[in-house]
Amino acid sequence: MTRLTTCADAEAVAVRAADEVLRAVAAARAERGRVHIALSGGRTPARTFALLADAGDDWDEVEVWFADERCVARDDEQSNYRLARECLLDPAGIAPERVHRMPGELGPDAGASRYAQELLATVARASASAPGPPALDLIMLGIGEDGHVASLFPDALALSAGEECVCLGVRESPKPPPERITLSLAALRAARRCLLVATGPGKASAVAGMLGEPSPRVPASLLRRARLTVILDDAAAVATATR
Repeated sequence: MTRLTTCADAEAVAVRAADEVLRAVAAARAERGRVHIALSGGRTPARTFALLADAGDDWDEVEVWFADERCVARDDEQSNYRLARECLLDPAGIAPERVHRMPGELGPDAGASRYAQELLATVARASASAPGPPALDLIMLGIGEDGHVASLFPDALALSAGEECVCLGVRESPKPPPERITLSLAALRAARRCLLVATGPGKASAVAGMLGEPSPRVPASLLRRARLTVILDDAAAVATATR
């Protein structure tokens, strides 16, 4: 069942989300040693990243991946990697060899293929005998006002990619830039835990849709709810109170 927490404001959400990440990292480290987490871009996570940057030794043995990326240069202002580097990776002193950047500059197809190979070579599946994507310990996600997560948009063909699919190229994103790389829905569902954070009244309708009946019209509703933690501010939670 989805774990849902509401907080007074965006700052409280960031604090709670950072605490959730650090607890997930500690649990994964205790159970498996090395930890694999994936980050997302967008406006919402920047403050959480900044709080996490002060965690010091908590980042030892953590491998950092990405849920999606725009097909731009690594230093482009639209790059998810650049945001994470400026707010978290550099301030926390995370070693570059433990940061697995999506190579957006290769384009959607070549970039997705390269990233899928790297994931499969580095991260174990939840069960060695089971097919499907590797099992990341935690994926941090935002949600768009249209209900998209990562770069999986409403009613996109990418949502019907098979269970073997790990990473996809996106060529016609409804939000600029049009070309992107994203983890597949199967990869999001394979994660041991997903953490979704949303703030502001503009996200209220999307959050309500996410918590409703699963539908490709709201990609976030297709996440595995038993493994999902949602942290909202009061503004984003307004529509859920009337359900």
